Amino acid sequence: MSKIEQALKKAEKHRRSEAPANNCEKDKQAEQLIPSVSKLPSRSSHGGDILLETEPLVVQNEMLVSLLKEKSIVAEEYDKLRSTIIALTQGEKFYNTLLVTSCASEEGKSLTALNLAISLAREQDHTVLLVDTDLRRPSLHRYLGIEPEVGLVHCLRDGLPLEKAMIKTGLGKLVILPAGEALRDPLDLISSKQMRGIIMELKERYAERYVIFDTPPALPFADAGVLAGMVDALLFVVREGKARREDIQRTLEDFKAHKLLGVVFNDAKSLVKAQSYYYY
Repeated sequence: MSKIEQALKKAEKHRRSEAPANNCEKDKQAEQLIPSVSKLPSRSSHGGDILLETEPLVVQNEMLVSLLKEKSIVAEEYDKLRSTIIALTQGEKFYNTLLVTSCASEEGKSLTALNLAISLAREQDHTVLLVDTDLRRPSLHRYLGIEPEVGLVHCLRDGLPLEKAMIKTGLGKLVILPAGEALRDPLDLISSKQMRGIIMELKERYAERYVIFDTPPALPFADAGVLAGMVDALLFVVREGKARREDIQRTLEDFKAHKLLGVVFNDAKSLVKAQSYYYY
């Protein structure tokens, strides 16, 4: 055997003896790059997104009547509202992005949006995403008893991916995108290209999902008017004895260019004296 052949065989033998050690080292490096499965967030069944998990919320707020086991007259009214919304939004075209607003503050628009979202999420096959776009006075997280660290503000301002701010509530198929934090003047963010892009992404990415946006009241702020031009349709909440008739008429006139599904007459004591309850 020539010296060259001997050298080649020696080199081949040396490579074989090192291969297992090298493979073990590569496996260790790969393990360091791949996180433990137990540390990964659960994967949503909608679009493969990774959403923030939470234990199924135990909500004690009596205003969230759609969660009560025993159906009250008020809860039945929200079920009727749910059925009406489905009838008005599903057809040849699915109007899945809905805005909920009011004329003045303290008319119950946030509670209406939340109860409607819960009713839809518990009875329908669709996942419902509720977005808190009232960046001036966000309240949805308080009604649900959660304290999110991030939200819509961080998606708009800091480029945080949406799925890192969405929270699966465990209340039917309800997912919430909280505001994240309150801003003194959020109009620039609300009217930005980023906001329009987020709404379009939510509409197209979750084409079979209702996406409901809670907004500030329309009369003192421009936020709702700006957002109305980005969504499919809107729902107006009027609380009895709160806003003046002329203010309501003026606000509805301002929104006439948009698709108005209807008006929810809230806290309507004058219509329900016989039943002695408040629709609020």
